[in-house]
Amino acid sequence: MMGSVVNGLQWGRWTLMAWSLALAGLAGCAGQGAGAGGGSGSDMVTPSDETEVHRRARIRLELAANYFEMGQTAVALDEVKQALATDPSYADAYNLRGLIFLRLNDFPQAEDSFRRAMGLRPSDPDVAHNYGWLLCQQKKFAEADQQFQRALAQPSYAARSRTYMAQGLCQAGAGQAAEAEQTLLKAYELDPGNPVVGYNLASMLLRRGEVQRAQFYIRRLNNSELANAESLWLGVKVERALGSPVAMRQLADQLRRRFPDSREWAAYERGAFNE
Repeated sequence: MMGSVVNGLQWGRWTLMAWSLALAGLAGCAGQGAGAGGGSGSDMVTPSDETEVHRRARIRLELAANYFEMGQTAVALDEVKQALATDPSYADAYNLRGLIFLRLNDFPQAEDSFRRAMGLRPSDPDVAHNYGWLLCQQKKFAEADQQFQRALAQPSYAARSRTYMAQGLCQAGAGQAAEAEQTLLKAYELDPGNPVVGYNLASMLLRRGEVQRAQFYIRRLNNSELANAESLWLGVKVERALGSPVAMRQLADQLRRRFPDSREWAAYERGAFNE
């Protein structure tokens, strides 16, 4: 993952949140179609027509997904390997394998996995999304955008806000600030509670001098349970830019009380508002 500010969008400690929100297709991936025949809801395998081979592979993949979500990456990878040994045409297993290698920063193996999944199920938007996120991490922004568009082109795709978010972050990384803002706004319209989108919209607008618009997004985030040191610090800077000393002090008090050891509180104490 990137760890710097790119065109006003933050890729720092929000990265872990962005990771969980940006990666699609893990939840329920083990219950989708078998091999090359799976994909859309009309092709979904039901208990009455599931083969014994696929049933065994599916159980392995369900275990793998659970281990992956718990952070037990090595165990998850071993379960995926066993799922694929049972059913080498299991697209969902390749998709999860790609996510595992992406977490391990093994980009060649992740790419191989996503390509295999796409070969088995070309129209799967979750795979296209995940492959796009991988390409984004490699700064292959044009290729990443193509994959995000591929996912969004599927009419039945339900995770559109997640893909718009990932696409917007990648557009920002590519230096396409105007496009990034419009894409993130689409994500926000679909999922206004997404903290990564709200934070990055506020950060972008503050840097561009649209402070009142920035205040709307950051205040909404800081009034939620998802506020953290970064969002409170950004809120301080927004209120300072608006000349609102009372609101600024209130946010600073929260920052000091809740995150006294944070680098944001240290920056506030130094008066480093423009770092």
